[in-house]
Amino acid sequence: MGAFSELIKRNKYSYHYDDPHCFSKIEKITNSLMLDLNRDLSREIVYLCIGTDRATGDCLGPLVGTRLKVLASSANVYGTLEQPVHATNLDESLAAISATYDNPLLVAIDACLGNAERIGYINIGRGSLKPGTALRKVLPEVGDFYISAVVNVGGFLEHMVLQNTRLHTVYKMSDIIAKSLSLAHHNFNRHKLRLLPEE
Repeated sequence: MGAFSELIKRNKYSYHYDDPHCFSKIEKITNSLMLDLNRDLSREIVYLCIGTDRATGDCLGPLVGTRLKVLASSANVYGTLEQPVHATNLDESLAAISATYDNPLLVAIDACLGNAERIGYINIGRGSLKPGTALRKVLPEVGDFYISAVVNVGGFLEHMVLQNTRLHTVYKMSDIIAKSLSLAHHNFNRHKLRLLPEE
C-alpha cells in the first residue's frame, strides 16, 4: 500500500480536475482503498455508476461506466449510457448485484451539486454516498467508498441546474475518473495475482 497506507486513514479527499496531478492522486487513493477495504482480496469489485443521460449534469456516472467498460473490459460495471442506473431502477440494480456477488466491494460514482467555488472538484471518500440528495429524493445509501464530482451549483432549481450544466466540465471529470479507476483496477488485479497462490 506504500506511503498512502497511513494517508488513506483520512476519510475524504478532493482534487480539481485541472490539477495536473489529479489523475495520479485519484488512482493512488482509489487503489489504496481497494486494498484497505479488501485485505484478503476475496471481495469482487463492482463499480456502480449512477446517473442518467437525460440531463447533462447527471450523466457523469453513465459516462464513467461507459468509458470504464472500454478501458477495463474485465471490470464489473453497472450504469452506462446504454443501461443507466438512476433513481427509478437503483433498488433493482442493487438487488441484481447482491444476487450476483457475495459481499462485493462496491465503488459508487455519482455527480453532485455544491458551492460555486467547488465546481470541478472530484471527491473520494470512505463510506457510502446518498444518490438523489440534490433533487431531494430518498434513495438507499450505496458504496464501500465513493467518487463524486461537483458539476454545478446547488441550492435552488436543481432540476434546471442539472439540465443546464456544461457537458465539457462533466466530460473532463468523467474521463479522469474512468482512467483513474481503470489503472487502479489493473493494479489491484496485478497485486492479487502476485499474492494469491495459483490454483
